[in-house]
Amino acid sequence: MCFAPMLFSSAHAHAADVEVMNAKLESTDEGYRVFVSFSFELGSDLKSAINEGIPVSFTAEVEINRPRWYWFDEKTIRSSQTVRIQYDLWRRQYTAAVNGGLKQNFNSLEEAMALVWRPRRWLVADKKALNPSATYNVAVRLKLDSNQLSKPMLITSFSNSDWRLASEWKRFTFKADDK
Repeated sequence: MCFAPMLFSSAHAHAADVEVMNAKLESTDEGYRVFVSFSFELGSDLKSAINEGIPVSFTAEVEINRPRWYWFDEKTIRSSQTVRIQYDLWRRQYTAAVNGGLKQNFNSLEEAMALVWRPRRWLVADKKALNPSATYNVAVRLKLDSNQLSKPMLITSFSNSDWRLASEWKRFTFKADDK
């Protein structure tokens, strides 16, 4: 494998921004789950790196705060879900693992990226974590997690816009149920 071309490539045209397409919080018997979907395209340098076997992690984050009129908002819940995508050069398959769990195999990068674009509804809070009938401010976002990159790839991420994928926080309100 040759990483030198990627390390010294100049920044290409600005990578497509990550957009939060849908975001909502759902009440279930277990607690509160987040439903979210993202839209973005991988840049050519990022695709090449993945196809050369370099693992890349994407982290979706959720923050739930309760607004207070007399002080700063109460930070209630913070949750994240990380999807690590990697190409297995020996088996010629893409693998994806959610939060370091069991790896799933995929035949194409697009199939593996579906876990990033449309994360499964993950449990962000149990039923007792939110006060019934209270209104909360919810924010979600997605970013390419540079903290998970190796040192040479971290250097590349600073100089190449393909490696700086991140969405703005998508904000909405949610009223906890009385059940």
